[in-house]
Amino acid sequence: MQFIDFDQLASREVLRDLARNPFDLTSEGALSEQRLKKYVCRSAGFDLLYATQRIDDSVLDALQQMADEAGLIEKFAAMKKGDVLNFIEGFESENRQVLHTACRDLFNTALCPEATEAAREELDKLQVFLNTIKDGELVNSRGQTFTSIIQVGIGGSDLGPRALALALKPFAVEGRSAHFIANVDPDDAAEVLGQVDLSRTLVNVVSKSGTTLETLTNEILVREALESRGLDPARHMIAVTGKGSPMDDPSRYLASFYMYDYIGGRYSATSMVGGVTLGFLLGYEGFMAILKGANKADIAAESPDIRENISLLMAMLGIWNHNLLAYATCAVLPYSQALSRFPAHLQQCDMESNGKSVTRYGALVAYKTGPVIWGEPGTNGQHAFYQLLHQGTEIVPAEFIGFRKSQYGRDVEVEGTTSQQKLLANLLAQSIALAAGKPNDNPVRSFSGNRPNSILIADRLTPETLGALLAVYENRIAFQGFCWNINSFDQEGVQLGKVLAKKILSHMQGDSGKTAQEKGGNSIEHVLLNVAKIN
Repeated sequence: MQFIDFDQLASREVLRDLARNPFDLTSEGALSEQRLKKYVCRSAGFDLLYATQRIDDSVLDALQQMADEAGLIEKFAAMKKGDVLNFIEGFESENRQVLHTACRDLFNTALCPEATEAAREELDKLQVFLNTIKDGELVNSRGQTFTSIIQVGIGGSDLGPRALALALKPFAVEGRSAHFIANVDPDDAAEVLGQVDLSRTLVNVVSKSGTTLETLTNEILVREALESRGLDPARHMIAVTGKGSPMDDPSRYLASFYMYDYIGGRYSATSMVGGVTLGFLLGYEGFMAILKGANKADIAAESPDIRENISLLMAMLGIWNHNLLAYATCAVLPYSQALSRFPAHLQQCDMESNGKSVTRYGALVAYKTGPVIWGEPGTNGQHAFYQLLHQGTEIVPAEFIGFRKSQYGRDVEVEGTTSQQKLLANLLAQSIALAAGKPNDNPVRSFSGNRPNSILIADRLTPETLGALLAVYENRIAFQGFCWNINSFDQEGVQLGKVLAKKILSHMQGDSGKTAQEKGGNSIEHVLLNVAKIN
């Protein structure tokens, strides 16, 4: 398989020429009915409306040429089959397969049977475990059923599962709730512990290595909270970890589930990292629906035609905006309150994956890689940062996400329209306003337009739809990493801070009960100075 640096792709020069005069969205008749109908991509239950991007057929053809030249579909297929794609050639690296797609490759002939069989074994264990709760076989010391679950983890062991659990609350098993503790800030744990009846709560501790400092600290805090109420932690706590890790200890946990090295944390929501908590909250069938939707999106991402492959098209539009039109950030704007934490998950998934400055050959890149990803739900964001989106000096490409129907189906009609209609009207209005703008003799009321955006829309946010949405973005991220010829599947950049934190903690040991005067030489400023010298 050939890996080519982005700046060596012949299609890049074609696109650079086209970028000198991109399509003008503000010109008369630019957003015609014909254009709006033409630039729509449909797959995996979603429609991508992208007529409001600064593209035309010549740009799409050149982006197709780039995708083909970089072998993006070939590399995606190789990833799914189990080729080792987590590597840096000639340098020490993780050197692993990348098989998060195998967790949901359960509904047809598996592309990597060994990894899919391992996922199936964990799913079978999960189904048995959930059935013991459902059938009333697994109860607390008072004979009561469990009604809540707390997931203790951080990064990939928190963001994805939390975003999905929050998004799917309407589909929860009656009487069940899910909570999350991630931050080592003790107030985070204190707040969550104060919201539940611990005697009827399961605690799911998630760490692949079994040594994650924040997670282990919070686990001890939760264990002490259980013990203070006369509860045996071994009858309440579950472990999701790597085989053979310090947490792989049946004497300390009610049940144990495994995660594998070939699934990165930020891609692990469809593994047991998300499966245990989501299975408890939604039931086994609910979690399987997430996997089914993700699998549909994975299959759709195999299409080589950029006009029929939403993940590939979104990836290449992102490269057009970031590398050719030089826009530094990308806003993900879900018009669904249920997706309030989805942009936070994408921040990690995208920025930890493609925030790299070294190619697969170990050389410094000579081009921009991953953009800054950020966002908040609409319509709240309209009353916060949309001023900059419309009239600021920084042009921010936007990716709107919407649904035609609400989740709960409870709505009210005011002045002839429902709340859901108002939500969608705002989404569509913002998209058109950003693209077309509106001139005015008064400069403070003039909108320049030509601010690219797209709309990703489905019928309703369900477990299956959410699984597809998750996979669409995961696959988009992988395609962009392949195009930039970087390793999207390691995260060496987070290690330095961890090492320094341990050094700082060694200077702080024994200080927790001292006054500022007693700490003397161990003041924050003094510790920082010492560690800076060590580093």
